[in-house]
Amino acid sequence: MDLKDDKQTVSHSSPVCVHNPHLDSLKDDILYHFSLGTGTHDLPAMFGDVKFVCVGGSPWRMKAFIEYIAAELRMEDPKSEYPNICAGTDRYAMYKIGPVLSVSHGMGIPSIAIMLHELIKLLHHARCTDVTIIRIGTSGGIGLEPGTVVVTKQSVDATFLPKFEQVILGRIVVRNTDLDQSLADELLQCSKELNQFNTVIGNTMCTLDFYEGQGRLDGAFCSYTEKDKQEYLSKANKAGICNIEMESSVFAAMCKLSGLRAAVVCVTLLDRLKGDQLSSSHEVLHNYQQRPQILVGHYIKKHLNVNAVRS
Repeated sequence: MDLKDDKQTVSHSSPVCVHNPHLDSLKDDILYHFSLGTGTHDLPAMFGDVKFVCVGGSPWRMKAFIEYIAAELRMEDPKSEYPNICAGTDRYAMYKIGPVLSVSHGMGIPSIAIMLHELIKLLHHARCTDVTIIRIGTSGGIGLEPGTVVVTKQSVDATFLPKFEQVILGRIVVRNTDLDQSLADELLQCSKELNQFNTVIGNTMCTLDFYEGQGRLDGAFCSYTEKDKQEYLSKANKAGICNIEMESSVFAAMCKLSGLRAAVVCVTLLDRLKGDQLSSSHEVLHNYQQRPQILVGHYIKKHLNVNAVRS
């Protein structure tokens, strides 16, 4: 569906698209895993002003992000606890401040896919427009210094192909995993303006598993050698892959289908060519994990024309 031509004569806003005619026949749309619904909540009143959505694996990290961005946008309330909007469920956590929504997605493709289905419907029911969504997280780097931030150009699978495959009604459906290149370029420019840590644009490999699927040697099972692992990761590196994680492919595919401007920003916690386990201190890893939120926070402030809080 091309909505650009229809909207040009009225406005330049871009809605969030759902491609499901069956939704029209629902009296109430229950967003079960969010403990929200069209019949029980006024979604336009609650979420209609959302322009930026940040998603990440852990509920703790996404609460920390909303606290950080509230301070950066000068919207913090010393008395506020930033309540979890999804408190009625233990599946995901959701926080909001002004036009920014922060949502946890759990670990791996199945978990983030479920969350995205309901998030996209939520944004659609709330009649949100011009929404930018960014996944912030951690990853394993390939040939990069730990602490490097990778802005994903394209998500590829474990065979280095830019696609997401899903079996629907017994058939394999292949979807595109391109992300918004102009958004990636903007984020890279923001990193240059910050000048706090190294940031690169490159391809990200999305796998179905943390251990064997990523060529680790320290899982409960392993049927390959160190040499096999090194050859595989070297091929990935030569194919332009900078890092490895477990959510980017379905994230890119679903955001593209819904018309959301999307990016993936992940920090590398280690160089997988040099090992499999994290040996950095807790303090160092905590510093690394803050880098994606610092970068994305700067991007949001820039677009909202908010002056920096800190010198």
